[in-house]
Amino acid sequence: MNRALAIEFSRITEAAALAAYAWLGRGDKNAADDAAVQAMRYMLNRINMDGEIVIGEGEIDQAPMLYIGEKVGSGMGELVSIAVDPIDGTRMTAMGQPNALSVLAAGGKNTFLKAPDMYMEKLVVGPEAKGMIDLNLPIEQNLRRVASKLGKLMSQLSVMVLAKPRHDEIIRNMQAMGIRVLAIPDGDVAGSVLCCLPEGEVDMLYGIGGAPEGVVAAAAIRALGGDMQARLIPRHQVKGDTAENREIAAREIQRCQQAGVEINRVLTLEELVRDDNLVFSATGITPGDLVQGIKRKENLATTETLLIRGRSRTIRRILSTHYLDRKDTEIYNLIRS
Repeated sequence: MNRALAIEFSRITEAAALAAYAWLGRGDKNAADDAAVQAMRYMLNRINMDGEIVIGEGEIDQAPMLYIGEKVGSGMGELVSIAVDPIDGTRMTAMGQPNALSVLAAGGKNTFLKAPDMYMEKLVVGPEAKGMIDLNLPIEQNLRRVASKLGKLMSQLSVMVLAKPRHDEIIRNMQAMGIRVLAIPDGDVAGSVLCCLPEGEVDMLYGIGGAPEGVVAAAAIRALGGDMQARLIPRHQVKGDTAENREIAAREIQRCQQAGVEINRVLTLEELVRDDNLVFSATGITPGDLVQGIKRKENLATTETLLIRGRSRTIRRILSTHYLDRKDTEIYNLIRS
């Protein structure tokens, strides 16, 4: 993945973040998501590449989401597979809360796991604890292994967990072990990356969240030398064994079978992301621990984007100023409010 193309992807997440920002604090997460999707699709289709969405948040019958299998780009140039989450933290955007991002990962044709939009259990650590996690073991055993490898007491360990009812017992157990638990409402991509950045203060991330976010995060984790394990979990095993959830789960299982991936099987980082020929881009929408949120004064907006290239392990933070009243800019009609 060449450097010029990497910069193009940073412009895509910037555009999606700016479009979403127009809906900041308005209480309509679907409108925010739709705006980000439209901006991201528009910018993707301006790039000279033969691109395909291999994991996203929608299927072909759920437009306007960027759906799995959607072709993007000019159709000419480099073959690129793309994993997207136009907004990681739609509710946070709608409510004006921290840590909402627009994120994207791009790689070669077969770089990323192909899987439907469903639940994924995730366990992430940074480079110093690489090789010490195993989702087949109880979470408590993983915590002790990681603490031992890092040379820390349990009371010195910081673990980020999604603050969902399904994790309440795990959070209580961690706290009973003396662990510092950082419970976040949404947005596990940022938490995963924070585990792996040199300046990060998070030792581990655990939680059951979305598969698109998991694959996007895995790209950054591999680029930064961290470690991750995951498994795809059908909806009825996460949200309750109801008739409706079983029906949705049956479709998820069928799509997994078509993609050649097993449910409830532990996937290694190398299965989630198969090589280092990748780019990860994340632009802040609201203020967060990973990147700054958008700052806007009248028709001037400033964005911060974290751009990581896998092969060179280059980490760039890009501060950009956008003149939103310029009618000759590419996404003027998408980002004005």
